[in-house]
Amino acid sequence: MSEPVKNQYEMRDPREQYPKPPFPQQPQSAPGLAAEMVPRPDHGETSYQGFGRLKGRKALITGGDSGIGRAVAIAYAREGADVAINYLPSEERDAQEVVKLIEEAGQKAVAIPGDLKDEAFCTQLIERTVEALGGLDILVSNAGRQTYRESIEEITTAQFDETFKANVYALFWLTRAATPHLKPGSAIITTSSINAHQPSETLLDYATTKAAIAAYSEALAGQMAKRGVRVNSVAPGPFWTVLQPSGGQSQEKVQKFGGDVPLGRPGQPAEIAPLYVLLASQEGSYMTGGVFPVTGGEIF
Repeated sequence: MSEPVKNQYEMRDPREQYPKPPFPQQPQSAPGLAAEMVPRPDHGETSYQGFGRLKGRKALITGGDSGIGRAVAIAYAREGADVAINYLPSEERDAQEVVKLIEEAGQKAVAIPGDLKDEAFCTQLIERTVEALGGLDILVSNAGRQTYRESIEEITTAQFDETFKANVYALFWLTRAATPHLKPGSAIITTSSINAHQPSETLLDYATTKAAIAAYSEALAGQMAKRGVRVNSVAPGPFWTVLQPSGGQSQEKVQKFGGDVPLGRPGQPAEIAPLYVLLASQEGSYMTGGVFPVTGGEIF
């Protein structure tokens, strides 16, 4: 296991900042646990320093137990926000680690397990968040489903349906339920992907949903601007998260993951969280309707 970055603000060569492939094969059953990854991802547990950018805000982050969502939850808490996270019940072990980190930052943590493919649960998730935190200022729709398949013939209707429900329908249900609670100055942040513009042939259904998320976010931004609410989307490239070894990529691709981008390695969740902070904070007050790539140099 590599040593975590102790100070993310210290100048260093980005090519050498984190582990490079090859990585060991490490199959997990979906949705998987970050705690069992080798090397374990850096979510900013020891490195992220807050500066009060989100003081007093109330945020909901889906997929907040691991990966990018976990890094965003840590960053938001250290920037002064109270944070609710959503995750699947099987991810409780990772989620409780995040709850502890939020509370150690001196902020309120709310853990709400449940399946985003269920419309009723999405509505309840917003209601429970508002009740527990006393409002909602930031919605980060981050949770996603990704399953690699070599051929369209291997994609069942059930898989296609579940991918769209988890990645697109849930986003619609959540934002529709959240909109009445968002006051001027609030922010909605979605998670698209480089696959929206460079779709992988083995991620047919996933890539399609990520293109839909980008378009959805751009369209929604026009509506929400009239309410003083900003909407933006982040488009990650290859990031070292549990989504990859738990069925998101073949084990052969996991071993080489991120090695083909210009920086020669996958990104770590801690490296993308600051963008989610910017898009949620007043420092990003003129930023809406954008899709922001973070790809390690890969052309978006």
